[in-house]
This record gives sequence, C-alpha cells and structure tokens, in this order.
Amino acid sequence: MKIRRTNSENTDFIHLVKDLDAYLKITDEDEHDFYNQFNSIDVLSEVVVVYEDATTKLYAVGCAAMKKFDEKTVEIKRMYVLPEKRGLGIAQKIMQELEDWAKELNYEKCILETGKRQIEAVHFYHKCNYKMIENYGQYKGMQNSICFEKYL
Repeated sequence: MKIRRTNSENTDFIHLVKDLDAYLKITDEDEHDFYNQFNSIDVLSEVVVVYEDATTKLYAVGCAAMKKFDEKTVEIKRMYVLPEKRGLGIAQKIMQELEDWAKELNYEKCILETGKRQIEAVHFYHKCNYKMIENYGQYKGMQNSICFEKYL
C-alpha cells in the first residue's frame, strides 16, 4: 500500500470522489443537493490518496482531503474507501496521514461532518477518537448532520 499526498487535480482522487458522490446521492436522499453544494473539490489543496499494488500497477482504493476552516482548524472532507476494500485499515491510514499533515501545517484541531444515515462513518469517527460537537457553519439546523472534532 502506498499513501500519496497530492491535490484535487489528481485524477484518481477525482474518480474516487465520483464514486463517493454516487453513494451519497442515495444515502442523503432529498438533502443531497444541499450537501453537494459544499463539496466542491476545486478548493482542496491537501488531498490524500491510498494506492494498492495490483501486480503491475498501483490503483487507488481510498481518499480524503482537508481544507482550512480557521487559523487553528482544518475540516476533513471527501473521505471514501472503495466498498470492497473496507475493513482493511485503509480509512485509518488515510485519517492518520491527514492528521499528521495538519500537525505539520501547525493546525490544532480537525472537524468534520457526516450524515446520520452513514452509520459506518459515524462508527469510524468515534473509533478514531473524534467527539461529537454542535453542528457548525452550514450544517447548523440540518437534522441529518452529525459534526465531530478532534484535537491534535
């Protein structure tokens, strides 16, 4: 497995995000358009893609990104692992890489939002020691949203 730091122009990241969006369109139901407006990848300059060695070449199996929220905080965005690769520790590797990168950039905290219907994601964030917080920013008042934070 190889972890690569990149940006939102990475074609493997773009393909994984398309898969993520197709999944979220189903789970978010009528609220998908609301959430989708906040998920443009054009503004993401810190992206992590995980590759798996498949005999002769690497192929992307997971991704996530972070963006500046304020001077001390980054927001984790676009976290995704291919369904057939879940449960293998890939998501933890992605999250650890993002947290390490955030520390290197002198951030003190990570925040993120996920949907209540994304039960696996909620469980994963708890497992990574993220604590539930009041919904922030555009997610205030959104019944489907759950927001988390973790101090680095």
